[in-house]
Amino acid sequence: MLPAPPSPDVPLNERTMRLASVRREMAEDEIDFLVLTDQKNIEYFTDYRTLSWGYHSRPLFVLIDQRDILVIANRIESRNLESRVRAFSIVYYAGYLAEGARAIVHEISARDPAAAAKAAIDYGQDMSGRGSLEIVDGLRARGGQLESATDLLWRTRVIKSPFEAGLKRISFEIVNAAFDDAVSEARLGITEVELCRQIQARIVMNGAERADPIAMTFCRGEFNYGRPPGMLPLEVGQYAWTDFRSTYGGYPADRNRIARGGEPERWEIDSYERTRALTVALANSVRAGMTCGDVFGAFERLWRDAGLPPAYGLVSRIGHGGGLDVTEPPSISKDNPEIIRPGMILHLEPKLEIDGAVFQFEEVIYVREDGIEFLSELSPERLPVIN
Repeated sequence: MLPAPPSPDVPLNERTMRLASVRREMAEDEIDFLVLTDQKNIEYFTDYRTLSWGYHSRPLFVLIDQRDILVIANRIESRNLESRVRAFSIVYYAGYLAEGARAIVHEISARDPAAAAKAAIDYGQDMSGRGSLEIVDGLRARGGQLESATDLLWRTRVIKSPFEAGLKRISFEIVNAAFDDAVSEARLGITEVELCRQIQARIVMNGAERADPIAMTFCRGEFNYGRPPGMLPLEVGQYAWTDFRSTYGGYPADRNRIARGGEPERWEIDSYERTRALTVALANSVRAGMTCGDVFGAFERLWRDAGLPPAYGLVSRIGHGGGLDVTEPPSISKDNPEIIRPGMILHLEPKLEIDGAVFQFEEVIYVREDGIEFLSELSPERLPVIN
């Protein structure tokens, strides 16, 4: 049964809570004006959806202070913006990005003629935005202070409401079913591209609003996880390694799954079971109040006790946060002192490469006051096989 289409509106109390939270963080950092250029940030605080994000020439911006939330948009957006009552003010500009940048500076100057205020913009770690140096240069030229807003924005966005967790849960149901169905019908000789398309088609048919490109790698020691899927056929002994990308209600599913070409040997079954068991145990051990470093330390102990070879080490973390973006803070890494708080969504995914095989289980949890909740069904107890 397909999930119902996501509601077109974020509930009013949810939007009110988000604005109140970010304004508290702005006050904490003594930020007077928050400039948003990143699509996810803008949608998070305004609940405004537009297809104009597919173009670069006439960007949309948002300006937040303690009194107002202002959308700065090209006139081409007017019919969409005015098609219903909005919970924000609107200012239009004519032209392209340069004119939009000048509109931002003009609106801040009108509210702060003495140029004594501090502004922050969403450029930084895990946020790239859609602006330009014209915005930065324009804001700095007026004499006020300008800094990155990423820390305060992540402090706001890292805590997910039950509403957000519910959308993520449905997104995972969609991709899990897509993978299971596609693998059950796949046969040896299927190519990476074919299996990728089979999964993506099912993702859309299962109710996702978007199925972004996914990784699909067939390997037996050729551990290149970043390349696009090609025409390589699946052979006996190879592993199909995939990482999902799909979206429901604006929230993407990010989940790694694996399958083997042909029946596995006993040592592969053993490696699969031990890696899976320790990943599930690690997820179950997470509690609010731990640091990310604490979780990493628990992983190291579980891995050592499982008697496994060294874990994949080309990245320094074994997990990350998730929300509107595929990957978000915090990073579950050895030296990260960040405190895990109720409301965080965490992906835990240590990886083992051994004798040409790869074992990885991305388990996703929602941190509660009194424990954790899995947002996705656990990876299967037995290694999926394609014959």
